[in-house]
Amino acid sequence: MPTSILEARNLVKKYGDFIAVNDVSFTIEEGEVFGLLGPNGAGKSTTIAMLSGLFPPTSGGGAIGGLDVVRDLAKVKQIIGVVPQELALYPTLSGRENVRFFGELYGLRGKTLSERVDEVIGYVGMSERANDRVQTYSGGMKRRINLAAGLVNHPRLLFLDEPTVGVDPQSRNHIFESVERLNRERGMSILYTTHYMEEAERLCHRVGIIDRGKLIALDTPRRLIESLGGGIIQLGLAAANEQVRAAVESLPAVRSAAFVVGEEDAEGKAILKIEASHGNEALLQVLHYCNEANIDILSLDLLEPNLETVFLNLTGKSLRD
Repeated sequence: MPTSILEARNLVKKYGDFIAVNDVSFTIEEGEVFGLLGPNGAGKSTTIAMLSGLFPPTSGGGAIGGLDVVRDLAKVKQIIGVVPQELALYPTLSGRENVRFFGELYGLRGKTLSERVDEVIGYVGMSERANDRVQTYSGGMKRRINLAAGLVNHPRLLFLDEPTVGVDPQSRNHIFESVERLNRERGMSILYTTHYMEEAERLCHRVGIIDRGKLIALDTPRRLIESLGGGIIQLGLAAANEQVRAAVESLPAVRSAAFVVGEEDAEGKAILKIEASHGNEALLQVLHYCNEANIDILSLDLLEPNLETVFLNLTGKSLRD
C-alpha cells in the first residue's frame, strides 16, 4: 500500500463571514506530484499556507510525514520546502546569497551549506548568474532562484504555489524540467498549484480541482478527462427554450444539455452547453436537429476534452474567469 506523505483533513479557513477554504480533504502519496487546479482566488494558496504552517486553520487539520501541522510545526518545517507565489527574495543580494541565507535558516553550515547551494542553483539552471544581484534578474530568473531556495534543505515534500506566473518560456520550461527531475530522480513528493490546465496535465499524477474554496473533483488527469466522454459542444441560440434543450438532450450521442447559468452571454445569446458521449456523432446529430427544427445557431464551439473543459463542465465557467 502507498504511504501518504501528506493528509489534509476537513480544512476550513474563515475571514469573518468569508470562507476561503471550505472543508477540503485530500492525501498525497510518497513520490507523487499532486496538483491543485483552480482559478485565482479559489483557495489554493490558502490551503498551502495552512499546511505549511504560515497560519493555523479555522478548523480541521493535517499531517505531513506523520507530524501534525499545528502541534509539530517545528519538525514539519524541517521536512518541507515552500516556494510561494509571491517572491521571497532580497533584491540587493545575489542569487547565491539568497539561497545561502535560506539554507542557514534550516541550520545548514560550512561545507554542507556550500555544496547544497551550488547543487540547487545548478538544478534550476542559474549557475552562470548566481553571483549577480537578484534585482538584475528577469522575472523567470527570480522564480528559478525562488525554487532553489525551497530546495536547499532537501525537503521530502515541496510546495510549489503557482511557480510559473509571469515567467518567460525558457524559465517556464526550466521549472517544468526541474519538477520532473526532482520527482523522477529523487522521488520527491510535490504539491503543485496552478490555474494552467496544461501544466497539471503534464506534471501531475493526480489533480484536485478547487473552486470557491471547495474541492469539487479529485482523480488522475486521464480519468477526469475521460469522465467527459466526447467533450462539450456550446450552442449560441436566440433564446433559452426548454423544448429545444430537452430535444437535444434526448439525442443518442448526447449525455446532457443545459443552458449556462445566467442564460445569456455578453452578446445576448443563450448558451446551451451540451455534454457529448461521442463528440463527432453528437455534433452531427445536433446540427441535423437544428436544421430540421429551423433553429438558428448564432455560434458554435466544440471543446475538446481536457482539464479546462472538465472545470467548465463542473462549474460552468473557465479556469481563467
